[in-house]
Amino acid sequence: MTTTLTPPRKSTAPPKARTRGLRAARAGGTLHAGPIAYIVLALFTIGSLFPLVWTAIAASRDNQRLAQTPPPLWFGSNLFDNLELAWTDANLGEAFLNTTFVAGVSAATIVFLSTIAGFAFAKLRFKGRNAMMLIVVGTMMIPPQLSVIPLYMMVAKLNWSDQLQAVILPSIVSAFGVFFMRQYLLQALPDEVIEAARVDGASSWRVVWHIVFPAARPAMAVLGMLTFVQTWNDFLWPFLVLSQTGNPTVQVAVAGLGRGYTPDQSLIMAGALLGTLPLLLVFAIFGKQIVGGIMQGAVKG
Repeated sequence: MTTTLTPPRKSTAPPKARTRGLRAARAGGTLHAGPIAYIVLALFTIGSLFPLVWTAIAASRDNQRLAQTPPPLWFGSNLFDNLELAWTDANLGEAFLNTTFVAGVSAATIVFLSTIAGFAFAKLRFKGRNAMMLIVVGTMMIPPQLSVIPLYMMVAKLNWSDQLQAVILPSIVSAFGVFFMRQYLLQALPDEVIEAARVDGASSWRVVWHIVFPAARPAMAVLGMLTFVQTWNDFLWPFLVLSQTGNPTVQVAVAGLGRGYTPDQSLIMAGALLGTLPLLLVFAIFGKQIVGGIMQGAVKG
């Protein structure tokens, strides 16, 4: 008995089909970056870190050395002395507490109110919803500098000058926050879940507490962090309504450093470095959650 071996058949698929098959087989594989990608990423990283590194270098030098050409490119020996002088001269301890309180309250209220308003615009049906949403988005087109004069007149009539509520109350509502939460909840919160809760007899507030807030948690974390950073770095409005000797925020306190006939640039840079360190610490701790929330919102959107 003889056995005949049949040679393997050649693929009769056209070249384009075989190419698509190879691409489909490789779709689940890991993509590796080439040298050009590493070079581009390294350049962007260096460009992003350079302002912070230069601030630290300038804070470690004296004013005379900073005025020379070429400027220093490495750290000096005056860093800790300048940091201590900036801390005591600008009363940054009280400024840190004031700024943390203002930024924390603003972030909490904006996240809470924006989530509720975003849920209403995204999932509730009522007359004038689209027109009201257009008005909210339209307020984002108005430069914030135009509201400085009427806000200052209101603060003066209420005798809130040099008080923290003058900085907190104008920032407890954010048009961007409402728009951001609406766009997120449109995709992240299915209508069927809300309808099921309604059938079970849940009220609107119960739906918000037990369904909307858990579903919007990633977006709420991102919005809260963005609001906290923006409020921490805000300068114009706090500088107008707060004094450097009363209840200053960090930016207002740093603005009073190095004053004189010749401003002490090294002292100013030391204050700016101290004002930046808390934000870097917060991002180092919660950076993974922030990036994860942004990516999750991008995928769902």
